[in-house]
Amino acid sequence: MTADPAERRSALGVALAGLVALAVAMGIGRFAFTPILPMMQEDTGVSIAMGAWLASANYVGYLAGSLSVIWWRIGATTAIRAGLVAIGLTTLAMGLAHHPAAWLALRALAGVASAWVLIYVSAWCLERLASLGRPALSNTVYAGVGTGIALAGGLCLALMRVGAGSARAWIVLGLLSVGLSAVIWIGFASRSDSPGASTERASGRGMAWDRESLRLVLCYGAFGFAYIIPATFLPVMAKQVIRDPAVFGWSWPVFGVAAMGSTLATAMLRSVVTNRRLWVASHLVMAFGIALPIVWSGIVPIMLAALLVGGTFMVITMAGMQEARSVGGVRATGLMAALTSAFALGQIAGPVSVSLVVGAGSSFSAPLAVACAALVVSAYALT
Repeated sequence: MTADPAERRSALGVALAGLVALAVAMGIGRFAFTPILPMMQEDTGVSIAMGAWLASANYVGYLAGSLSVIWWRIGATTAIRAGLVAIGLTTLAMGLAHHPAAWLALRALAGVASAWVLIYVSAWCLERLASLGRPALSNTVYAGVGTGIALAGGLCLALMRVGAGSARAWIVLGLLSVGLSAVIWIGFASRSDSPGASTERASGRGMAWDRESLRLVLCYGAFGFAYIIPATFLPVMAKQVIRDPAVFGWSWPVFGVAAMGSTLATAMLRSVVTNRRLWVASHLVMAFGIALPIVWSGIVPIMLAALLVGGTFMVITMAGMQEARSVGGVRATGLMAALTSAFALGQIAGPVSVSLVVGAGSSFSAPLAVACAALVVSAYALT
């Protein structure tokens, strides 16, 4: 049965609102730090070790935000709006603050807000699109993450080329967050909470820790640990090889474009490949990408790693959230929050391991090798 034009427009509006929200939450709130870190190294003297702690502060906030979703009952659209406001304000404040302690606090708050937006946008958009008979548009929603990464990376590349500092980059991205949030604000009006979401709030956010749920949570956590090392340090690794920002600065836009393109491309595979198989294959492809800089030196393997890791991390996110919705049923939001919490724990461990190893004078090879092994083992566990 074909949806009428009004329903098609409504479904497209939901998908585009979700796309922009995830672009702000993840492309800026979570990952703007990655392309700005080399700039902060130049003009504020931030070391790799300090950069790792700033990254971890964001991931601690992400963990706190994920856990809060499990027990704190709040309307999805209210949480999305609050998260978008917090991301805009904390990003702007990063350009105005000048002390590492303030940066740590701001990155933590941005992490909390990013977790709220990702989880509630996932739950709200997937439910709305399913009720409108357009579940395939979920690919468009998750393409928002890659879109935001590519946009933030491209802006930072342009700012580096004109000699702008890291403070200017934070302010520009903060203003962009505020502007984009204003555009989609009406799309998340509180009256648009879906009946399914209301039912879930009434039944509670807890989850049954059965074997299948536990397996999803553990494998998603391993993914969080593995991907965050290149996702945080690819531009820094590229800068160690070539110091010209016109070259190393492309590593993050490549990552984002790959994330956006792969998310949209998987729409053609959804009818022939299950979410689980897509998840397993993406783990193996990401492991191969992470292994490249270990066995091959130079800028080429780093760019290929950006392409392969960027091209799989949002596919895994999308497949994982779809699996959570399938396994969790009416408590899907709770399972999504549990997956995101495990993911956040992995992300905290990743930069800390880099800080300990690289800060002691070693290269990135050891943490990359551990990340590669974690992906291979978790891929096997998912089969």
